[in-house]
Formats: sequence, C-alpha cells, structure tokens
Amino acid sequence: MSLREDAEKIISSAIAAAKPDAAVASAVKLAGFPSGKLVLIAIGKAAWQMARTACLELPGRISHGVVSTKYGHSEGELPGIQIFEAGHPVPDENSVLATKAAMEAVKNLSSDDAVLFLISGGGSSLFECPLVPLEELKSLTQQLLSKGADIVEINTIRKRISAVKGGRFAKLCEPAQVFSIVLSDIIGDPLDMIASGPAYPDSSTSSQALAIAKKYKLKANDETMSLFRKETPKKLENVTAAITGSVSQLCNAASLKCVELGYDPFILTASLTCSARDAGSFLSAIARHHAKSAKSLAFIAGGETVVEIKGKGLGGRNQELALSAAAGISGLDGVCIFSVGSDGTDGPTDAAGGFVDGGAMERLKEKGIDLFSYLADNNSYEALGAIDGLIKTGPTGTNVNDLSVVLVNRR
Repeated sequence: MSLREDAEKIISSAIAAAKPDAAVASAVKLAGFPSGKLVLIAIGKAAWQMARTACLELPGRISHGVVSTKYGHSEGELPGIQIFEAGHPVPDENSVLATKAAMEAVKNLSSDDAVLFLISGGGSSLFECPLVPLEELKSLTQQLLSKGADIVEINTIRKRISAVKGGRFAKLCEPAQVFSIVLSDIIGDPLDMIASGPAYPDSSTSSQALAIAKKYKLKANDETMSLFRKETPKKLENVTAAITGSVSQLCNAASLKCVELGYDPFILTASLTCSARDAGSFLSAIARHHAKSAKSLAFIAGGETVVEIKGKGLGGRNQELALSAAAGISGLDGVCIFSVGSDGTDGPTDAAGGFVDGGAMERLKEKGIDLFSYLADNNSYEALGAIDGLIKTGPTGTNVNDLSVVLVNRR
C-alpha cells in the first residue's frame, strides 16, 4: 500500500470519527426541553449535518428553524427549516439574510419555549448581523486574516461589531431557554469564542479589542472604533451548553487508524498554533530525525496554524504547511507529510489540504516550479496541484480544526 493510500485512509477514519451525528443525537436526548415551542437554529460548516440529526431525533417536535452554512455544504431540504448558504471566511449578504431570519425565528418566545442552537466552526462568518456597514466588516475581517491574526483575536473584534455575537443572540431569545450543542473548532474549546460566542457570556474585553486593533494597525472608521470600546454581555441566565467534539477526538481517531495500518503513532500535540510554514518546517525536521527508523512511525499534530498573506496566489494553511515541508523531506524514502482541514475546505479553495513525500521537491523542479517563489506568493494550491499533491474530500459535515501527520513507512 502506498503512502498516499495510507494518508487517505487515516484522513477518512479521523474525519468520520469527528462527525457530530452520534454526539448531537445523545445531547438532544439529554436536553430536557420545556413543553412549548422548540426552535432550531444551526450555524457553521457542519450546520446542515447537525440539524439533520436533530430533526431525525426529534420528529415533529421542532416548530420551525433556520440553518446557515457555507456554500456547497447543504445536502437538501429539512422539514420546517429555512436553509441558507453564505460566505466564509468573510461574511456576505446571505450571511446577513440568514441571521435576520434566525433573529425573526426567535421573536416573541415565552419562558415555556426553547431554542436548540447548533454551533460549529465557521459560524462567525455565517451568522452575522453587523452593527457597521457590511463592507466595513468585510474589510476588518480581511485585514485580520491577511496579517495572520489568530481566531481568538479575530472573534474578539467580531463580537463588538455584531448584533448577535458575544452573547447577544441569547439575549434576543429571552425569556426562552437556549440549549447550545457545540462542535468545537478552537483549541481549548472556549465556548465564548467558538462562532464568536453568540449564546455564551463573553470573557473578552473592550480593552483587548482595542489592543488587537492597535497590534494589527486596523483601518476602521470612528463608528467602528467606538463599538470596540463597548462591552458585551458578561452574564446570561437562559443558556445551557454542551461540547460535542474537538480536535483531540480527531487526533485520537487518526492514531487508532495508524495502529491498524502498522504504524507506531505519537500524538505530538492537539494545540498546534504557529504559522503554517513553521509547522511544515518542524514536521519535516521530525521526519528527517526518524528517517532511519527500523519501525513504521506516525507523528500526529492537531490544531490550527495561520498564514500571513503577502502574495496573490491561491492556497490555504494546510496546503502551505505541506508545501513548506517538501524541501525538508526531499530525497527521503518512505516518508510523507500531509495536512488537512477536517471540514474539507482549506482557505478559498476546493482542496482540504496537501500531501508531499520525499520525491515532491524533484517533481516540482521538473514542472519548472520554484518552491520558495510559490511560497512567497502564497500559491501553494497551484504548486501542489501540479504534482498531484492536493487532497480533496469535499464538505465533510464536521469542523474540528486541522490534522497534520508525518508517516515513516518501513513495512
């Protein structure tokens, strides 16, 4: 069996284990909803999958609802549910339309009613009703993304310029109870940061938001700066929340599959947060150190790296990580490095991530591709595509960060 086949089996098994179906079904059964209306709101890249499971578990119980997910991530109609597809990682007009529909859906609820709120990664972009013009919000998001801000920094800013983030959506649902089921895409599972915490008390402060704006030299108008100075809800009485999945689950499932395939696995971390290029260099150094091993080894890292966008090319953090590792493992036999986003998408591309082995560098040269020039232009998609190094899974129905793996095959 080839390294590429092993990689695809590991990816498939890890993602399957991280799908929210069983966890959502279990959480729904334990929720104990009151006797009144039950409204379903689902947001994020896994929103459709989570909503479908809830509908199957609660036949005839849900009165109405709204799903807001990324383009291409809906798989059909659900009974009584309005389904929207919208922009990610930058919100668009459909993000706003979906959110306004959700806000309308929770109007005039009583204390006998409840909101089943299903949250997954990507919700910050897909669930948005901005307090500033949409173009201003888009500009701020693009500035933060291009300068390598991490997800916590980005969401700290987003909370202050939104009518639904930072606990504000839960306030709109009062006096109804909100039961949140959360598929975590942020390391450490901070409930107030996942999807920018629309139904959880906000731990971030206005002073932190202002410090982030200063750190990244954000260009923002006076109205926006004044919103950065306002505090978000710090206490909510109507919210119950449960975490249903995380990157640790992804890593553990990958480890089990590695054992099945004959590798001795080592989970290095489930908290990888450096730049994609640094991660690629680090993993290639591990591969070089163990390249003469007599055993088949697998080194697993979960987390979410960042990319500082300086070029005009196409790619994503997982593709950039893989391409960055190619030089470090050049010429090594039986060695590969791959990295994928668990949601099946990596940056603004149709790829989930990238794969390189010891022959990748030579194949790039044969295609006339200078690796370092393509990295400088953030053009990992084209470089990997030229050597069949793109991993494409399509939308997966889950979103629990990224999986990066080194394989040393000695079977």
